[in-house]
Amino acid sequence: MVCIRQTHLDDDSTVLYSTSTSSPNGSTSASSSFYHPTPPPSHPTYKLAVSNLSFTILHKRKLPTFFRTPLPKPTNILDSVSFIAKCSEILAIVGPSGAGKSTLLRIISGRVRDVEFNPKTLSLNDRPITSPCQLRKICGFVTQEDNLLSLLTVKETLMFSARFRLRGMKAKEKEERVHLLMQELGLVHVANSFVGDEETRGISGGERKRVSIGVDVIHDPPILLLDEPTSGLDSSSALQVIQLLETMAKARHRMVILTIHQPSYTILQYISNFLLLSHGSVAHCGSLKSLEETITDMGYRIPDQLNAIEYAMEIIGPLEEANRAKSYTSVEDSETSSYPVWLNKEEEPGRIMENGNTGCCYCWRMYEITTLCLRFWKIIYRTKQLFLARTMQAIVGGFGLGSVYLKVRADEGGVAERLGLFAFSLSFLLSSTVEALPIFLQERRVLMREVSRGAYKVSSYMIANTIVFIPFLLVVALLFAIPVYWLVGLNPSFHAFAFFAMVVWLIVLMASSLVLFLSAVSPDFISGNSLICVVLGAFFLFSGYFIPKENVPRYWLFMYYVSLYRCALTGREVLRIRGLENDDRWMNVGIMLGFFLFYRLLCWIVLAQKASRTTL
Repeated sequence: MVCIRQTHLDDDSTVLYSTSTSSPNGSTSASSSFYHPTPPPSHPTYKLAVSNLSFTILHKRKLPTFFRTPLPKPTNILDSVSFIAKCSEILAIVGPSGAGKSTLLRIISGRVRDVEFNPKTLSLNDRPITSPCQLRKICGFVTQEDNLLSLLTVKETLMFSARFRLRGMKAKEKEERVHLLMQELGLVHVANSFVGDEETRGISGGERKRVSIGVDVIHDPPILLLDEPTSGLDSSSALQVIQLLETMAKARHRMVILTIHQPSYTILQYISNFLLLSHGSVAHCGSLKSLEETITDMGYRIPDQLNAIEYAMEIIGPLEEANRAKSYTSVEDSETSSYPVWLNKEEEPGRIMENGNTGCCYCWRMYEITTLCLRFWKIIYRTKQLFLARTMQAIVGGFGLGSVYLKVRADEGGVAERLGLFAFSLSFLLSSTVEALPIFLQERRVLMREVSRGAYKVSSYMIANTIVFIPFLLVVALLFAIPVYWLVGLNPSFHAFAFFAMVVWLIVLMASSLVLFLSAVSPDFISGNSLICVVLGAFFLFSGYFIPKENVPRYWLFMYYVSLYRCALTGREVLRIRGLENDDRWMNVGIMLGFFLFYRLLCWIVLAQKASRTTL
């Protein structure tokens, strides 16, 4: 790695999006040795050059302009950062909190919008990188938080990643790739263990981090970027992760760039070069030996109980000033610049592995949907709490409600009882899907990560979700409708019962779509749960059961028409008592079906927009 120092500063201003800083907890793995793959005989060589990269936050005015509040000054996150990284090496970006480490990594990985990207700052093999899309194709990016599905096994997690990203491979070849990767990652002994999380018992934190690495290297990218891969791990697990990365860098001839807060002495020997940042500027760039020499030349002595990186953190201010006084020039390497990149679309790194011969677009879309359906079924089946809760809720609710309204009379008093039955049934069914909110929120982070990497499209996810939940919710609807209908003593005709069951099914589908949409717009579980309660409460208030339509204020009248509770289960008696001469049952069915599709359409729009801006 060679560092470059330029004297001018590009005017590269943009807006920075915040990212999550939570990290997993874990323990040491049962396996400390890794499979060493044999690299291909003609592995291409890459050189990534970052030249004079700056990044600035432009603060926006939050209050109206007539308040005339002064805008905060722009915040410089990165200030003229320059370095060169090569294959078969690990480059560690270190520095105190707020130094700009994660921001730099996300820019290199292409996790910025096109308008925020400066094409003059990055090049690969002396060819300029003109868009973040090119970086996303050649870089594997492992975030600090392990966004994995806890109820999938290690092998299933890697297999689903292979199915989505190795498009040109046959099924048997994908299985072989996954098996070799598990050997390389030291995960063979936990292949059939659940990934797990804080609530579900699974593999250790170090093993979970290696699974995250495997998900993003399944397509063999030439550049691997990792944000705090050792954060939250014990010293043994952290050392195993770094050892694994060094093995992958040398055996696969891969470029590895990672951020690390304060590496231990044992970890330092596996890292080739260090980029030390201070307030967004380069304080040191080079090997550990060169850092020790720089500290000695400055007149400092490294204490015996500290390593060079730890001591550099204490004198980072003088190091930054000393680095400003130096002038680094680029040393070209004939080997790294001899391999041309992007001469045509077929030669783009990562393109062959991800976009091979996949057949027509329609066939691939069907493959995406089928694979997602399979994954949905596995998760639903293994989510025992949700599966049992929905089943018992429908059965207990159906028998309980049926016992309260047992054999309703057929006179005028029975009409009022039927109104109460239908109103409570509607309220019960619409509120029975709230418990699915945390599952949707967990899947959303996985969805954002996979869609941002081009694994599949948001529309495929929504279609698969709809296909899987339609029959599942049909079973729930039948478990509720059968006891209620026959215990209450409604019309004994089979056609009447079939219509009742269909309407119950549509109500549950409608509620599921509403929860799915609200989970897409909610940042977390508490906000989502509160939002669902507020929306359902407002719908119930304007349903017409408490305030007649004629008495609703004109500015609130729209709530009456969008209220899900307005679609009541009405029979002839209910229609007559409401003064309705025509049977509008099928119109209500159409309205409920429209709500079901409308909320899923809104969910797709929201998720697509979030995916286009995600930094995961």
